Amino acid sequence: MSTAKKQFRCGEKIVESGIYRVFHRKHRLPHEVTLLRDQLFPRCVNCEDSVYFELVRSAPDITLGPFKVALYALPVSDDEEESLKMVL
Repeated sequence: MSTAKKQFRCGEKIVESGIYRVFHRKHRLPHEVTLLRDQLFPRCVNCEDSVYFELVRSAPDITLGPFKVALYALPVSDDEEESLKMVL
């Protein structure tokens, strides 16, 4: 039985609300974000389209409440900002 997970790319429509693991090409370790169904998988502010997503845990009831936040771009983390300041 295969344990490979489906990978999603930036700009694709999110078909299932839930927690997704984000993999960046070079600059950041994997991390998790909560994304909502019917939105688009976001780009990374730093590496743009060089990221992909895997569903970690489905959360279909998350869209039932009146409060919704859409994530349009993956922000740079505080650690990344500090390292960029040291380089510049």
